[in-house]
Amino acid sequence: MSLGGPWLPNRSEPRLRARAHGPGCGARPPGGALGAELRARAVLTVPGPGALLCFPTPGGGGGDTLHSALAALTTFPACSCPPRLPSRCPRRPVCLPPGGSARLRLLCALRRATGTIWVELELEASSGTPSPSLSPSSPSLPGARAGAARRARRGAGGSTSPQFQLPSYQVSVPENQPAGTEVIELRAHDPDEGEAGRLSYQMEALFDERSNGYFLIDSDTGLVSTARALDRETKDTHVLKVSAVDHGSPRRSAATYLTVTVSDTNDHGPVFEQSEYRERVRENLEVGYEVLTIRATDGDAPSNANMRYRLLEGAGGVFEIDERTGVVRTRAVVDREEEAAYQLLVEANDQGRNPGPLSATATVHIVVEDENDNYPQFSEKRYVVQVPEDVAVNTPVLRVQATDRDQGQNAAIHYSIISGNLKGQFYLHSLSGSLDVINPLDFEAIREYTLRIKAQDGGRPPLINSSGLVSVQVLDVNDNAPIFVSSPFQAAVLENVPLGYSVLHIQAVDADAGENARLRYRLVDTGSASVGSGSAGSQDPGPAADFPFQIHNSSGWITVCAELDREEVEQYSFGVEAVDHGSPPMSSSASVSITVLDVNDNDPMFTQPVYELRLNEDAAVGSSVLTLRALDRDANSVITYQLTGGNTRNRFALSSQSGGGLITLALPLDYKQERQYVLAVTASDGMRSHTAQVFINVTDANTHRPVFQSSHYTVSVSEDRPVGTSIATISATDEDTGENARITYVLEDPVPQFRIDLDSGTIYTMTELDYEDQAAYTLAITARDNGIPQKSDTTSLEILILDANDNAPRFLRDFYQGSVFEDAPPSTSVLQVSATDRDSGPNGRLLYTFQGGDDGDGDFYIEPTSGVIRTQRRLDRENVAVYNLRALAVDRGSPVTLSASVEIQVTVLDINDNPPVFERDELELFVEENSPVGSVVAKIRASDPDEGPNAQIMYQIVEGNAPEVFQLDLLSGDLRALVELDFEVRQEYVLVVQATSAPLVSRATVRVRLLDQNDNPPVLPDFQILFNNYVTNKSNSFPTGVIGRIPAHDPDLSDSLNYTFLQGNELQLLLLDPATGELQLSRDLDNNRPLEALMEVSVSGGYDGGTGTFGEHWTGG
Repeated sequence: MSLGGPWLPNRSEPRLRARAHGPGCGARPPGGALGAELRARAVLTVPGPGALLCFPTPGGGGGDTLHSALAALTTFPACSCPPRLPSRCPRRPVCLPPGGSARLRLLCALRRATGTIWVELELEASSGTPSPSLSPSSPSLPGARAGAARRARRGAGGSTSPQFQLPSYQVSVPENQPAGTEVIELRAHDPDEGEAGRLSYQMEALFDERSNGYFLIDSDTGLVSTARALDRETKDTHVLKVSAVDHGSPRRSAATYLTVTVSDTNDHGPVFEQSEYRERVRENLEVGYEVLTIRATDGDAPSNANMRYRLLEGAGGVFEIDERTGVVRTRAVVDREEEAAYQLLVEANDQGRNPGPLSATATVHIVVEDENDNYPQFSEKRYVVQVPEDVAVNTPVLRVQATDRDQGQNAAIHYSIISGNLKGQFYLHSLSGSLDVINPLDFEAIREYTLRIKAQDGGRPPLINSSGLVSVQVLDVNDNAPIFVSSPFQAAVLENVPLGYSVLHIQAVDADAGENARLRYRLVDTGSASVGSGSAGSQDPGPAADFPFQIHNSSGWITVCAELDREEVEQYSFGVEAVDHGSPPMSSSASVSITVLDVNDNDPMFTQPVYELRLNEDAAVGSSVLTLRALDRDANSVITYQLTGGNTRNRFALSSQSGGGLITLALPLDYKQERQYVLAVTASDGMRSHTAQVFINVTDANTHRPVFQSSHYTVSVSEDRPVGTSIATISATDEDTGENARITYVLEDPVPQFRIDLDSGTIYTMTELDYEDQAAYTLAITARDNGIPQKSDTTSLEILILDANDNAPRFLRDFYQGSVFEDAPPSTSVLQVSATDRDSGPNGRLLYTFQGGDDGDGDFYIEPTSGVIRTQRRLDRENVAVYNLRALAVDRGSPVTLSASVEIQVTVLDINDNPPVFERDELELFVEENSPVGSVVAKIRASDPDEGPNAQIMYQIVEGNAPEVFQLDLLSGDLRALVELDFEVRQEYVLVVQATSAPLVSRATVRVRLLDQNDNPPVLPDFQILFNNYVTNKSNSFPTGVIGRIPAHDPDLSDSLNYTFLQGNELQLLLLDPATGELQLSRDLDNNRPLEALMEVSVSGGYDGGTGTFGEHWTGG
């Protein structure tokens, strides 16, 4: 056994190396504890007197398991700590448990006169009863000599290979330590002297060449240090092969393996997947809606990457974030009109402890998409505009304006006129809201228009405000001259009428209004008005001073202002002028003829006492109604006619023409107010009169337009109604009668999807409706009567298409893929699926679920509203590596829901969570002895259910390989013999092997049993047989049984020996069993004489044979 190199506290002291063979020296712990033996693995012989002092060395191992102080070694004096020790020497007893097993390394100082020499001894304790050792003078059998000679041949190479203390080392180094940081000092021992014992160290990387750039090894000392700062996130484990090579010839080497684990420091802050996140959400989302998931990663180890999220600013109380998952949710209803965009500042904190937590921030831009949830609002409740009636066509007179708090298409407002646009006088621009006059206005026809307008936004469905009112007041322009109700005016007056007598009522009308229609009358052309014997009057501008008539300037009555004298003037003809008060004024003139009648004594008589006629209510003002005629028996009578009764509202005027009385229409008729007039017409010759009755029956004219009950109607119809469905009946009423009240309905702007029944006003569908193409229609419906001229009214019908669940959901992708680490905690977000549905409302609102059992046997769940797929529990890639899921998107339609499905593949990413596994915890190997040194005697394998780098396995022997008999290949697990195996020396080895998939390990016990080979000859020493024969009365008194056995021995247990006599037994004195070597005496021996014989026996086995001699001597007595 070899002694390791000395450890010298003082480098100036001499080095000492030693080597010895043999069982060494035995020592017992204090108290003589049975069952334990302490053997020195090295024996040092130092000539000369001296005292040997020993104490445990640092790193010796096993010291903590010893429980009583070593008392003494049989070869050396008692051990105790020297008075002054190096600082690394523990000042405590060294203990060994009774019956226990441990290994102890001792540092001994041999004190001599010439100085103190330090040497390191290694002791090992093994359980069992100590075997007696042979003394040097003890006799040895030939077989023992042969075995020693064979072992001497095996060790005849001269030099010894270096040896590391352990087959592998593991050490942890914090990352970011500066270059030159000491990692570990790996020392190999070589007991050779001189150059053969001087070692050089080399190091190379296994698995990954990058490791070569991170470490250096001192070729002389074996000190491993860092070449540069380590980075755990770049590489967290380095596996290096360290070789110690001596300088002998041939050069010998040893190898060990160094695993450097880079421990984490919190040198990486969180890193968001995106520096800025952008997301769009609809307003009015329900509280708790998941908007998006924020993720930050941290290159550090989990203890320094325990991410926590929080919102620093910008949430406005509307959003919140899950501190663990990073899911941003709504915590209040989102209203775009309150806030159209949010800029959240999100912090991720890694909760690190060494040196402290690090954090990062990201910006989340959330744009709130508009929902059509606001109606347009007019800027005024009622718009009033005054427009002159002579305004030019296509002149804009007003701009209406509505605002909508929504945006985009939802705020795009279209204007239209719902009702009140009689005769189509106005046009409202759909986009600008400008109201234009497109047909001439006529104050005299319509003085005010009340338009009902609507503002409709562009949402789906649209929102409509139909409460707008526009009052267009038409201003009168003096564009109409006065019109006399009759021309010429004629009258007759008795010559004896008193002054002030009203002769004739001059009436003119002006279609204008106000001052433009207020008239003043004057007489003109009175200077030449007399016809007959009278003198001429004065010239215009006023009547002549002697003109017998005057006119009231406002009422138009012509009265007598001077006495009439038929004998002087029989007839007056002059003019009358009606002038309005407009600016500039307009006038008209008419001729007047007044005849002066003679007084008579006969009453005029109408040709019939009663007149009856029909008059249409739309007869024109000034038109002739009836001419009455009365006759006077007086020859010179002149009859005048007057309306003396029944002229309600002064609708009629009467003038005398051609000896008759002409009734004309002075004011428009109204069938609704008066349907019959009974006029009393008086015919007078100036003195006498007669009255007749005129029955005028007013017939209905088309004076009323049809009128809808409402200016705007709204109905709803489902998009799945069949073609020809009746939607609504829109009816109007007309206060006229007959044909004037018979109404026909038409669509002003035909819409292909609808038709209207001409007579009933019922709306029917013409084509299939589709809510997704158009959600609303506006129909302009006109009701026209059949009068002449035709009159009409217009209303609007808003048809809202109700969504039917006729569109199935549709996923945005045909196939989804995601991945997740198998150690991800429950509720980890894996991926998000998303589908759309063209329907709206509940028909377009989707819920997500898994189809049937396609949820990975419950390993995943899907959030029903967001479609985020999360883990239900921790996964195990070794159990299931790939999940094939199927998600469903189901709408909330009624009565039938529609759905769509999509395939999802989730790959479980491996982590190193499974230690290597040996086939059995105890392995039994059978190896033939004498296997060539360096040959593979067995293959030890472990399996790892992980994959890739996580399944790389390193093998090493951790126990039982002392002395170093076997070598286990680090990567392949091949077990090689480092020395010749000898069944006769040791039949079994018990090794503990370790399989490492860093940082996980497994161990197994390997029993290596050697199979015996026939490699030893039998051993037969010389021997003697001596006995006496005592004479008796018997003829033969020698023993008859087995007297002994040939003392042959074969170290090979499996060999069987054959025994034969070579010489000396020619007389057949002995009988030899060839199989057992048992000896018996021959029956032919003579017991009366002494005999001595020398015989040679041959013993043969499978390997070789042996011979021996023995002497046989007996005496008779």
